[in-house]
Amino acid sequence: MKTFSAYVEWDPEAKLYVGVIPGMPGAHSQGRTLDELHENLKEVITLCVKEYQGNLDDLPRFVGLQQIDVAV
Repeated sequence: MKTFSAYVEWDPEAKLYVGVIPGMPGAHSQGRTLDELHENLKEVITLCVKEYQGNLDDLPRFVGLQQIDVAV
């Protein structure tokens, strides 16, 4: 078992949650609810892992988020 972190946004135009797994090319999905997104991300991660030829420990690792204040 391996744990992956997801970056999740709400898209108000599409009215969907959108999730991306940082550092895993192609690992992104969407869902009408957070539960649906969670299941969709699990499925896409499984597919990406099956296709990945290298060692999973060599993928870029999610470290965290930073908020940046900018005067606009």
